[in-house]
Amino acid sequence: MLPDSRRDLYIAELPLNRFPRKTTENPMARQCEVCGKKVQMGNRVETRGKAKYLGGVGTKKTGITRRKFVPNLQRVHVTLPNGENKTLRVCTQCIRSGAVRKTVRTKPFDVSGSKK
Repeated sequence: MLPDSRRDLYIAELPLNRFPRKTTENPMARQCEVCGKKVQMGNRVETRGKAKYLGGVGTKKTGITRRKFVPNLQRVHVTLPNGENKTLRVCTQCIRSGAVRKTVRTKPFDVSGSKK
């Protein structure tokens, strides 16, 4: 271990790209920016055997391991209540329920009004 004065000098000489960057763009990975839904932990239960109602002796649990339930996030162009358009990471439940309002894409030009 370096003495305190040497350690501070050593840290000051490290290149800047050695330190992790903090971005304000996406505050939390794999999290819905509307409802806050995020990754949940659960169990993956592995079974073996034939069910009793099918004529077997019953199923047995042969292994329980941890797993992640990851929300289905989509990048969506959203119109905020103040009229601003922004790209958000939103879960599909919020899109389907109408919690967010997608931006209306306007046509670049109108062909129907042209002269023939």
